[in-house]
Amino acid sequence: MSITLSERVNRLKPSASIAAKKRVGELQAAGRHIVDFTLGEPDLDTPAFIVDAAIAAMRAGQTHYTATQGIPALRQAIARKFLRDNGIEIDPARVIVGNGAKQLIYEAFAATLNPGDEVIVPSPYWVSYPDIVSVNGGRPVILPCPEEDGFLLSPEALEAAITPKTRWLILNSPGNPTGAVYGRERLAALTKVLDRHPHVALMTDEIYEHLVYDDAEHVTPLKVAPQLAERCLLVNGMSKAYAMTGWRIGYAAGPAALVGAIAKLLGQNTTCANSIAQAAAAAALDGDQGVVAAMAADYRNRRDRMVEMLGAVEGLRCASPRGAFYLFVNVAGLIGRRTPEGVVLETDLAVMEYFLDAAGVAVMDGASYGMSPYLRLSFATSLADIEEGCRNIAQACARLASA
Repeated sequence: MSITLSERVNRLKPSASIAAKKRVGELQAAGRHIVDFTLGEPDLDTPAFIVDAAIAAMRAGQTHYTATQGIPALRQAIARKFLRDNGIEIDPARVIVGNGAKQLIYEAFAATLNPGDEVIVPSPYWVSYPDIVSVNGGRPVILPCPEEDGFLLSPEALEAAITPKTRWLILNSPGNPTGAVYGRERLAALTKVLDRHPHVALMTDEIYEHLVYDDAEHVTPLKVAPQLAERCLLVNGMSKAYAMTGWRIGYAAGPAALVGAIAKLLGQNTTCANSIAQAAAAAALDGDQGVVAAMAADYRNRRDRMVEMLGAVEGLRCASPRGAFYLFVNVAGLIGRRTPEGVVLETDLAVMEYFLDAAGVAVMDGASYGMSPYLRLSFATSLADIEEGCRNIAQACARLASA
């Protein structure tokens, strides 16, 4: 008799971005040259002083289990970071460290959702939000946020979506996949809606907070609405700003009861985050922040080049994102066109597959992020790859014929 899998796991979809990366790897292993714009991972190396801190921690014997919430030095550094970067005071006792921000989002929903509880997820969304809600018994309520409104949730849409079963609103700013940034005025309007519905908690995913461009400003909602402190979970991590994806350190701050519940869950699965990576993260947060600004400037230059090149391609439309490191490209102008092989491109998924096959460029389809017809392209890669990939896309588009 074979093992029977749970209905919960059978309903869970694989991560779209991880699946795309796997396919790229398979094509590359087969000898194809692929320009990869899929994964949201910095191509830059972790700054040397952070690596040095990890080595020093290992040599000092910091290689044992830690407290489940995280080492005191890191939680204190996180509290200092909130004060320095966000202008809010956070008690280190209300901070918890996990194996990446994704784990803390998962455990927060595991700790709070009962079957049928609703979580409002603005669309386009990071691919994992709806599935993490669903696997924990909740029901994701998807609210489309159109390009015409900057891919931002409106207070009117939020008000209309809230029901007695609503438990959470999740906001991601700067956002994946669009790079949308919620400014003070929009946050104030949204938090006023939450003021009228005290049963609804707010989760903010701020993993891209340091990657903002031009006149954009990252604002933590608690800076605008401190009255929400007892029903707000701030989620962040080291992966994007410090090029530490493989170190797997995320952190969150919130109400004591919720932090305690998350700690209880972590204690039954991973026990604690990696002790060496925690020491490195503390050094990163307390160290020279100039390295973060330098990486953000590099991404801004790459963004500008990708926008310039793709903006000149007939059939593509892309606004310049205000944050993160993605372009969310409107491909409505390609829908209905015919490939040289006679295939009509009917969806953004078909356009994605055409670019992979005909141009050797891997991108993500917008459907995976809850909005079509769009493609997500990451510019967290070299300028040389950006220029090669965009040239290949332009040539592939030029070969398309009207249906």
